[in-house]
Amino acid sequence: MESGRRGGFFSVTIASMSPLNQPHVLVVDDDPDVRDMVCDYLQENELRATPCSSGREMIACFDNQAIDLVLLDLKMPGEDGLDLARQLRARATVPIILLTGRTEEADRVMGLELGADDYVTKPFSPRELLARVRAVLRRYQVQATLPQRDSARRAFRFAGWELNLRTRRLKTPDGSYVDLSNGEISLLSALCQAPRRVMSRDQLLSMSRLHEAEVYDRTIDVQIRRLRLKLEEDPAHPRFIVTERGSGYMLDCDVETLY
Repeated sequence: MESGRRGGFFSVTIASMSPLNQPHVLVVDDDPDVRDMVCDYLQENELRATPCSSGREMIACFDNQAIDLVLLDLKMPGEDGLDLARQLRARATVPIILLTGRTEEADRVMGLELGADDYVTKPFSPRELLARVRAVLRRYQVQATLPQRDSARRAFRFAGWELNLRTRRLKTPDGSYVDLSNGEISLLSALCQAPRRVMSRDQLLSMSRLHEAEVYDRTIDVQIRRLRLKLEEDPAHPRFIVTERGSGYMLDCDVETLY
């Protein structure tokens, strides 16, 4: 785990990323050959990919994992791809690229009007698909640096860890989960909002309350100690949540925000 726990934003060169911090793409298509081909190609090019064969699988995966982009086939038996795109857009501003047939111009237009970001017509070149995926991810990464409402945040990703605000779960770099109290989730979220910035105890308490978590009846120091026990390999010598004597605490790593 040591080698994979220092990660950065998508804005760094994709090939330089630890696999634990690679953008996560959902590949939604009923054709297993297409799913396998797309997933394999994305993974060969430094992206994580999870296959889904139906809209139900897609929604379940999206609601339980931090997803950066969805590749969605518009024509799956018994499913309305436009309705699935509408459901995704109602949940979050996650990027959506539609996979369509060459004769589906009306559906492509409707999908774009619903908020899809791009489309690729079948049969498609894997290289073109990869280029479009990277272009959309870059565009969203720029947007993520702009001010957003707190309620719009879906997840924070840092050094291989993922804090999913929707499910209120923390995923470790090896893919397992760590149980956090409401106070710990709120405090870690506050730290993730200001990476590499020293936050005073009063600031952390105030920001945590803004997230409608439980008001602490213990000190910030106690909550920090508990977080370190769950995040740090050596809590006595923390690498992530560091102390600035006389000032407060800082999350000493880059953080990517998903909306």
